[in-house]
Amino acid sequence: MKILLSNDDGYQSEGLATLALALADLAELTIVAPDRNQSGASHSLTLETPLRVGRTREGIMYVNGTPTDCVHLAITGLLEHEPDMVIAGINHGANLGDDVLYSGTVAAAVEGRFLGLPAIAVSLAGQSPRHFDSAGQAVRNLLLKLQREPLPADTILNVNVPDLPYGEIRGFEATRLGYRHRSDPMVETTDPKGRPVFWVGSSGPGQDAGPGTDFHAIDNARVSVTPLQIDLTRHAAISSLAGWLAR
Repeated sequence: MKILLSNDDGYQSEGLATLALALADLAELTIVAPDRNQSGASHSLTLETPLRVGRTREGIMYVNGTPTDCVHLAITGLLEHEPDMVIAGINHGANLGDDVLYSGTVAAAVEGRFLGLPAIAVSLAGQSPRHFDSAGQAVRNLLLKLQREPLPADTILNVNVPDLPYGEIRGFEATRLGYRHRSDPMVETTDPKGRPVFWVGSSGPGQDAGPGTDFHAIDNARVSVTPLQIDLTRHAAISSLAGWLAR
């Protein structure tokens, strides 16, 4: 089995290294990741400037672009053999609820699905996460399960793992995306020359975070596994919109 690994924290991140170690004996791994932190890059592609690919002594490829650039280049010609699936992570911090719209980690997985491959995005919840080995073990277990019982090729799994020793995790739960409160206000300050600069505020806490949500699973020490789909169309509203347009 050939697996493409990527992330949004950069090719030197602890999460990516831990993921590679966790899966090394289960598949042939190729790593193509950004050359620097690209958190919050969402599904952006670099179209106006050329992309460059470097390679470490260990064979890791790094790109001066976004997570989506990395996966796109890898699958559309950079690699000699197309992988069987894409796994993105381990992200430094959770990707819960509406985080998935901003996340470069989730975008890397979604790009793999756009190009026809099953994909997993994995994140370790917490402000300063430490137990990356727990997330690595969770992905390893999911991959072993997928090898025995494959899911459909259009599958995208968004996996969030509590920042706990693996023995303290209470199992896996199939979840839906929750919803966060409005983000904290932006932070205004000044640079050394006195000019105003702004920081985006922190993410809000879970608002829709009850049983069945990814937030609730994490709060109860369970691995959240959420199936994602690409189609954003609100199908139930099409007929009423058609009538509105006609009038």
